[in-house]
Amino acid sequence: MITTSEKTEADLSVFESVESEVRSYCRSFPTVFEKAKGYKLWDTRGVEFIDFFSGAGALNYGHNDPVMKKKLIEYLSDDGIVHSLDMATTAKEQFLKRFKEVILDPRNLDYKVMFPGPTGTNTVESALKLARKVTGRNTVISFTRAFHGMTLGSLSVTGNAFKRKGAGIPLTHTVSMPYDNYDDHVDSLTLLERYLEDKGSGVDLPAAIILETVQGEGGINVASSEWLKQVEQICRRWDILLIVDDVQAGCGRTGTFFSFEPAGIRPDLVCLSKSLSGFGVPFAVTLLRPDLDQWAPGEHNGTFRGHNLAFLAATEALRFWETDTFEQEVQRKGKETRSSLEQMVENHPDLNGEVRGRGLMLGIAFSGKGFADKVCAEAFQRGLIMETSGPDGEVAKLLPPLIIDDEGLEKGLAILEESITETKKTL
Repeated sequence: MITTSEKTEADLSVFESVESEVRSYCRSFPTVFEKAKGYKLWDTRGVEFIDFFSGAGALNYGHNDPVMKKKLIEYLSDDGIVHSLDMATTAKEQFLKRFKEVILDPRNLDYKVMFPGPTGTNTVESALKLARKVTGRNTVISFTRAFHGMTLGSLSVTGNAFKRKGAGIPLTHTVSMPYDNYDDHVDSLTLLERYLEDKGSGVDLPAAIILETVQGEGGINVASSEWLKQVEQICRRWDILLIVDDVQAGCGRTGTFFSFEPAGIRPDLVCLSKSLSGFGVPFAVTLLRPDLDQWAPGEHNGTFRGHNLAFLAATEALRFWETDTFEQEVQRKGKETRSSLEQMVENHPDLNGEVRGRGLMLGIAFSGKGFADKVCAEAFQRGLIMETSGPDGEVAKLLPPLIIDDEGLEKGLAILEESITETKKTL
């Protein structure tokens, strides 16, 4: 494989001189990308990369799926409607019908579908707003190391101190509690119940509890099914709404379409985005129990909540879920990838690595400060794109496209192993 070191450096001058300093991913992957297909990308110099990043989880079905692409091209060639706010269109109609038939009905889930806007933070904002409207309460409980978005409401239930500071104002009406396995000496849910029972705790009865079953940006922390069931029980006991943020962990990333399926829980509201469109087109939905659908028309809206190209691609993406074949393949690949990561940890005991995750949402947490960053930088030089996560960037995070074949997985994992070995030499 051609590596970046074998080519001249990419010209990034226009990005450095014109684009805002807020840019981030382009600093980790300093090249100009030009083409992508499946699980591979190529830059303007012809360098090939294996993608273990998948647009931060927005490309579960890979780049430029040929069937979706064909549908989109035909739709545009026929002058299909692209922008329509929340008006009824054939593209929206098809999506709603197929989503109900393929996803909701087989899982016995009775949800209304709300289109809040095009991004993950839009769906979280709408869920928080609706929970407060329906219950008449202000407080929302979230968990340590959570990430729910970058707008003010979503940021208020996000744990990362650096991102919270960027708000510039106090983030109020939220309480953060310890996530599952946050501290071996703290029973987080017993603590939560005591707070709710004690009228002197200073914690008001919340409108909702919001959580990720697998925390992506927070460090690939996995909540156990037992813990999730306990959270649900607390919600039912106290008449608190349960919101599951499945923006990154959903759409098959953890091995089932919804990440909460193995736990057998039924959230009151579910937030979906990222890979929902199937093609990387901005798209989000909020799923809500029918009795919670108490919005007045237009009470929550957005100019781009009716993106017909997203409806079209998302409808086509549902073909992966018509049978359980795709789901089983994701789970198989996830188990094999975890096994490979565990072998890497065993090969390098001095690094005190820990394998985390579920399905194809995996990572290795390293104890050494900055080590994961160096591993990902080395991997990039060798033709593999991956990022870090966790409060201190301590986790080398793997989000390969779910459609990746065994050869691609093996090549990418081999590069990761080489990168760990090479990075150790710098210690």
